[in-house]
Amino acid sequence: MAQKTEEEILRNSMPEDDPNGNSNFVRGEESSARWGPQHAGAKELASQYTAGKRFQEILCLVLAIGLMVFNFYHLCVNFQSENWYYILGAALLGILTADFMSGLVHWGADTWGSVDLPIFGKAFIRPFREHHIDPTSITRHDFIETNGDNFAVTLFGLASIAYRFVTYTPEEIQATYNWQCYVFLLAIFVSVTNQCHKWSHTYFGLPVYITVLQDLHIILPRQHHRIHHVSPHDTYYCITTGWLNYPLEKINFWPICENIIETVTGYKPRSDDMKWAKKTQ
Repeated sequence: MAQKTEEEILRNSMPEDDPNGNSNFVRGEESSARWGPQHAGAKELASQYTAGKRFQEILCLVLAIGLMVFNFYHLCVNFQSENWYYILGAALLGILTADFMSGLVHWGADTWGSVDLPIFGKAFIRPFREHHIDPTSITRHDFIETNGDNFAVTLFGLASIAYRFVTYTPEEIQATYNWQCYVFLLAIFVSVTNQCHKWSHTYFGLPVYITVLQDLHIILPRQHHRIHHVSPHDTYYCITTGWLNYPLEKINFWPICENIIETVTGYKPRSDDMKWAKKTQ
């Protein structure tokens, strides 16, 4: 896949850094928004955020944070000084795994499936469709709407750690301690992924320490993530740190996966995404 030029990025993505440019209109068709909150598809998709979805997000947040606190306490209680360098390795591996998983989920939801799928479509695919035609909508979401689904993804891993702390002997806990650290840190990085994503769309009012982390590419930088928002949104899917985007791009990882799936199923990638992008009423 050819690397996109700065001109292509500016021409084919919404100017998020311009507070007056967040509702671009098709030239000569002032009634038809090209991107932004006034786009017909964006308005329809935003209206499908339900009270039931909100409850699911709140419940998952509460459960996940409770499990994080419980597991962190037990990790501290069982910490031994000789484990510190294993923990550093677990942290690095956790970041890389979270970045790859964020890309895999992001690619899957962007590329396949439909908002019309029962339950799953409106609950989990809808936000991805809305995000492409109104990228700054995420900056208007509160903490719950932004992060609820990511915390939900961590529940199984966090619950499995808690189960081991409750049922394992002290010897068994020490034998699996490094693995528990990896799973715990992976859960932490997965849980903050969409917050990092939100910051990559926030061009105004961010704390200085966040912009420094972005500039150092410790978390997802704004200009780096903007490459993904060039239509047809077919690259740079990893959104925790974005570290894996360039190497995956160089080996054509996503196009190869898409070609295999399209050959086997006949399903065209991003067909539902393009349908919503072209919606005019």
